[in-house]
Amino acid sequence: MIMTTADLYDHYHQTLHVCELQFRSFGRRKRFFGQCATVWTHEDHLPVLNALKADGTGKVLVVDGGGSLKVGVMGDRIASVAVENNWAGVIIHGAVRDTCAIDELDLGVKALGATARRGWDPVSGVGNGVVNFGGALFSPGQWIYADEDCVLVSPNELDFELASQTAAPISALEVAANYK
Repeated sequence: MIMTTADLYDHYHQTLHVCELQFRSFGRRKRFFGQCATVWTHEDHLPVLNALKADGTGKVLVVDGGGSLKVGVMGDRIASVAVENNWAGVIIHGAVRDTCAIDELDLGVKALGATARRGWDPVSGVGNGVVNFGGALFSPGQWIYADEDCVLVSPNELDFELASQTAAPISALEVAANYK
């Protein structure tokens, strides 16, 4: 069963939040999902590294980097730590670095952009709190679904098979009727 955020949205639209940011995709996993873990940081990779050192089986780390594109808060070495600890993916409201190497890893990564710059001054980050960006609230324990199209937030785990079975094709007449 192939998961698509479009099918999930069509079936579960009343309970989902759609992150409105236009992320770039990195890593070999273009589609990923899991329970949400969060961290906030500003231009410092250490809070991200510390979060990814934990067991990430079945989880997606959501990083609120304040939208900064100045400094990458995750590079290939930190992404490798995520792979070693079984994280499904990382979503970064900010920048990454070393994208060619990240693209070789079995990890899903969504970020606003990329840069060569890394942070040198540690900033205290906050983990496991609610973060908010792109019109969506991300809380630990919620479920994150990401693919090439977007990032969805759900209060509970979703059934891919049910969503794909109920995704009915829409005829051109139905589309036209809805736009009158």
